[in-house]
Amino acid sequence: MSPRRIPVDADAVGRREVPLRITVDGEPLDGIAGQTIAGVLLAAGRLAWRRGPSGAPRGVFCGIGVCFDCLVSVGDERDVRACRRRARDGDVITTQRRVGNGFNSPSEEEE
Repeated sequence: MSPRRIPVDADAVGRREVPLRITVDGEPLDGIAGQTIAGVLLAAGRLAWRRGPSGAPRGVFCGIGVCFDCLVSVGDERDVRACRRRARDGDVITTQRRVGNGFNSPSEEEE
């Protein structure tokens, strides 16, 4: 998966860009319709958005939904693979951290 976007005038199939905005941990990020959540994050320069049990940064590894390294929460839905879910305008994304055998959002750890 690459954060590179093809400019509209260079797109051989004639796609048009439809802008969208998601919020990730309170930060608004802009993308275009059709991008996955991971694609929006990568295009914004975020290469990692959670930490594994060892503290190592995690983001997109496989890009096809096999490795589960890119898990995020979308609204109230936890453990969403960011590489598989298309971003929708207005999505509220919360990053997660692995604690023990499960995943918690940073806000849950503060409670």
